[in-house]
Amino acid sequence: MDNLIITSENRNILTITMNRFDKKNALTSDMYRQLATALSHANTTNSIHCVVIQGDENCFCAGNDLQDFLQHPNDFAALDFIAALNALNKPLIAAVAGHAVGIGTTLLLHCDMVFAANNSKFKLPFTQLGLCPEAGSSLSLPAKIGHVRAFELLVLGKTFNAEQAHNYGLINEVCEPQALLSLAQEAAHAISALPTDAVLTSKRLIKKEHSSLENAIVEEGDEFKRLMKSEDCKNILSQFFK
Repeated sequence: MDNLIITSENRNILTITMNRFDKKNALTSDMYRQLATALSHANTTNSIHCVVIQGDENCFCAGNDLQDFLQHPNDFAALDFIAALNALNKPLIAAVAGHAVGIGTTLLLHCDMVFAANNSKFKLPFTQLGLCPEAGSSLSLPAKIGHVRAFELLVLGKTFNAEQAHNYGLINEVCEPQALLSLAQEAAHAISALPTDAVLTSKRLIKKEHSSLENAIVEEGDEFKRLMKSEDCKNILSQFFK
């Protein structure tokens, strides 16, 4: 099949759908390459304001296709996908249901918003496969949930559900499976309707590792002053006086 990754653009939103449901959306090297290409396209296309990545209401991603992984041991297309994730300057929303294993969970650490159906099951089985964390999760997961909890999930590979993921601060909202995809699209439309420069600047500031609070305040101030002079901001502020 050549439609294992489906992309569609509508109203300034790029939706990326993993479409290998007979294999629970386990990712092959070719699928990783298509995902990386889609994200790079979003980065360089001004008409795309937001990106949604999804499976369906029953399955998100079961991680690497281990058979493909063994057949192509020197093909590291997954690393290109991870690099594209990290480089993405547009807001990224994930809609998660069912299996979210390995990269199916670690890619969420690069998302700006995550919605999960209450049938979601998250698992990071790296050490059980003789491997180690990837996609920057050895840094980003402890930063989000603390060392001891991250060790439990990354080393013991403990399965956790959507409510636990919400409690850990890894997802924004838990919903019924049938509401998942529309909920993600609603958030994407809300984001895409906002002034683009303000959104991209905010994402960059949030992601940036500031060396100190003082430096963050200075950089925010510089961007705030720049945006105050933008036509978007001038038009919005002027509405308050009409």
